[in-house]
Amino acid sequence: MFALVDGNNFYVSCERAFRPALKRWPVVVLSNNDGCAIARSNEAKALGVRMGQPWFECRHLAEEAGLVALSANFTLYGDMSNRMMSIAAGLGPGQEIYSIDESFIDLTGVRGDLGARAEVMRERILQWIGIPTGIGIGSTKTLAKLANHVAKAADRKPGSYPVELARVCNLDALPAADLDAVLQATGVGEVWGVGRRIAKQLNDDGITTVLELARLDPATVRRRWSVVLERTVRELQGQACIVMESEPPPKKEIAYTRSFGQPVTGLHELIQAVTEFASGAAAKLRLQGGLAVQLMVFIHTSAFRPGPQYSRSTVMPLRRPTADTPLLVQAAVRGLQAIYRPGFAYMKAGVMLLDLQDGSVEQQELDLEPEPTAHGQLMSTVDKLNDRYGRGTVLLASAGLQGKERTWSMRQNLLTPQYTTRWGDVPVARA
Repeated sequence: MFALVDGNNFYVSCERAFRPALKRWPVVVLSNNDGCAIARSNEAKALGVRMGQPWFECRHLAEEAGLVALSANFTLYGDMSNRMMSIAAGLGPGQEIYSIDESFIDLTGVRGDLGARAEVMRERILQWIGIPTGIGIGSTKTLAKLANHVAKAADRKPGSYPVELARVCNLDALPAADLDAVLQATGVGEVWGVGRRIAKQLNDDGITTVLELARLDPATVRRRWSVVLERTVRELQGQACIVMESEPPPKKEIAYTRSFGQPVTGLHELIQAVTEFASGAAAKLRLQGGLAVQLMVFIHTSAFRPGPQYSRSTVMPLRRPTADTPLLVQAAVRGLQAIYRPGFAYMKAGVMLLDLQDGSVEQQELDLEPEPTAHGQLMSTVDKLNDRYGRGTVLLASAGLQGKERTWSMRQNLLTPQYTTRWGDVPVARA
């Protein structure tokens, strides 16, 4: 048995936890540079705000309907996610953190009423950190994911299913007739692993509901579609094919890219940006204990802005596999200098670390000295300081200082305080 714990409208819920007055208003959280909606409250959805809709298209709703827009506060969301996951881990003996707002819980060996236990956990998360959640339970991870969707849909739209459902949905506990009714009322596109293209193909073949998909012959699905869809069908039939992962597999590539808050024309500003991006990618690489063999750096203008267009990237081979920030930054800056051309208004840059290796595997070359141990200790110390006091506390000088000098920084005009990670932003209760 598995459970999926999912934070409802997570980014919006994090903001509302510290500004309860927002619970009465439609709220959207905007992407980098306040570009488009990446999270919406139910009230905002009711106004017709679409996921990914540009802010300039729905800005008029701020005056017409009281729509509140906020800049994405990823530092806050990450910390709130850690708190939610640590609480949710008490639901069962195993946990797999699937995304910033979702985690699978292994309920193997847990006795008693699983639905009641999940409801207690749901209330605990809401009381302790103020995040509303939906919990789905099933005999496979796909069924648990589907149960979570059913629970949230039934809570958001009462009467949308032919049977009465609680905010915690345990598909395994439903009578067979009720389970069939729920699956029949759920579109096939809501199944985890069924994308738009596959959903359209299934619909064209007359398979529109989850019940119809679950009743297909797995061997036929494999021949006609793919092994992946066959595995999904078997999971819907109660055969567990997707195992729990206690920790995510190491990434094969690490990318750190950002759009600029305003056009950048000078090489000096681009070096600052690329320095920060390479530093951020290096920290991610060290976190998974890896080494990079190559590095790619790119810059480009915006096709949506007038003026000459330019886009270029280059791959820089590294002298030896490394996770050392100065070495990676040095390679990124050399690559940038090779592809930079004056006279263009650049709107985005990025760094990608390629051909990643396991850093625990010792590799030595006859003509190269091993990387100094002191460098590894230095990087570990930098990571600890930035983790404790906030990203950017310790950085390379070529990244520039925070403030006016960094004109390329993201535009976040609607950013809320970092309530849980910065002492000066901690809310104060006064009598």
